[in-house]
Amino acid sequence: MNFIVQLTYLLAAVLFILGLKGMSSPKTARKGIIWAGVGMVLATLVTFVHPAVHGLTNYLLIIIGIAVAGVLAWWSGRRVGMTEMPQMVALYNGMGGGAAAAIAGVEMLRALRTLPGDLQSQAQALSNEAGISLAAAEAALRAEGAATASVAGALGADVAILAILGALIGTVAFSGSLVAWAKLDGRMKRNSLVPAQQVVNIVVFGLTVLFGVMTFFTDSIAVVAIFFALGLLFGVFVAVPIGGADMPVIISLFNALTGLAVGFEGYAIGNPAMIIAGTVVGAAGTLLTQLMAKAMNRPLTNVLFAGWGSTEGATSEGPEGEMKDVSAEDAGIMMAYAERVIIVPGYGMAVAQAQHKIWELVELLQDRGVEVKFAIHPVAGRMPGHMNVLLAEAGVPYDMIFDMEDINEEFAMTDIAVVIGANDVVNPAARDDESSPIYGMPILNVDEAENVLVIKRGRGAGFSGVENALFFGENTRMVFGDGQKVAGGMVQAVKGL
Repeated sequence: MNFIVQLTYLLAAVLFILGLKGMSSPKTARKGIIWAGVGMVLATLVTFVHPAVHGLTNYLLIIIGIAVAGVLAWWSGRRVGMTEMPQMVALYNGMGGGAAAAIAGVEMLRALRTLPGDLQSQAQALSNEAGISLAAAEAALRAEGAATASVAGALGADVAILAILGALIGTVAFSGSLVAWAKLDGRMKRNSLVPAQQVVNIVVFGLTVLFGVMTFFTDSIAVVAIFFALGLLFGVFVAVPIGGADMPVIISLFNALTGLAVGFEGYAIGNPAMIIAGTVVGAAGTLLTQLMAKAMNRPLTNVLFAGWGSTEGATSEGPEGEMKDVSAEDAGIMMAYAERVIIVPGYGMAVAQAQHKIWELVELLQDRGVEVKFAIHPVAGRMPGHMNVLLAEAGVPYDMIFDMEDINEEFAMTDIAVVIGANDVVNPAARDDESSPIYGMPILNVDEAENVLVIKRGRGAGFSGVENALFFGENTRMVFGDGQKVAGGMVQAVKGL
């Protein structure tokens, strides 16, 4: 029976890997989610049919937990809007880290509760029971190692180390993801909680590591509790200084941490499915984090410790000039008589829920023989792949969507570039202004198009607080208004031709 259980876990792990591979492309993402879901169902069911492997006894409590969580997940998944998807991803990612930390906590508490008492008490009990001298009883206990009253002594050094590391990483991912959720949802706007926030962060991290080491040797539940509390506090403190422009990077990082925590705890409880799935997710999240940081031309340490993404960090004076606006109808007519159009979506499109109207406009332009493409910056939106999800929801074919490195050279040969809701990822200051806080960040070369149309609700700066030089360009025309209404006006203008 144990062989069947392990084989099923291996099959579930393979399905996790195939699912993650499928999620790497919009074309196969739906299939990948199904594969991963089937793998999770298999891993859950096999745990039920062979409880001796994991010592499960309280079926009712487990079933109630699964039922309540399943209903909440279904309900939240049905009601969440596309503009709230980044918040949901951050929240669910945090739940994964929290679950891994909870597993570590349960294992540590179980170990501490089963630890024997002090050596003298044990020796006395053994002496009375076996009828041997106290000295002989003490020698026997020392030889068996039963007197090692610590987490490491109860779990084993290797298991204890990985359980503690998983607990640290999981708690940081949990509380940090909750802060990311609060920031994305507009519930938290602060970039510090205490004076000298980064210095305090270093101190809290040092204390967390110290208590992690103490947990390895301790037989005290209080030490373990303090260690978990410090991990949660450090997660909050490390996420608070992160500004809005850095959210795609930090979400990827917390995703990687959650995967590592799950993998470590899988080893701690001897679950191969958790080990493989956690390792794969951790590796993929780490790679994605590096790609996100590279797309912003900033090392991860700068994202975590510099606080550039906050509005306080935007100190450049900004471009000079005046914005020139045009009506939605005139902009639609311009596009109708163009040969090549590239559309650059950003978070503003998600807020306005304009993707469907934009796609309706594109279909009209294609009917008139206009070549239309979509250009996606790696950190556009509030999470990796955010714009791809929005466009897929509207029915945009995948072969019309291009990554930055694949389309950047085409802007110079484009009649009209349309920017809807994007800001920092199209700001020429990142390429031309060494004094700009975003200097060096790779951008979409929208300004090289013959004409630029920017659909924007107002005249304010982007999420990073940096003024956009593109808006003041000679070839740029601003189309002010709600993205969906502006796109609707463009549609009516094209239909009227």
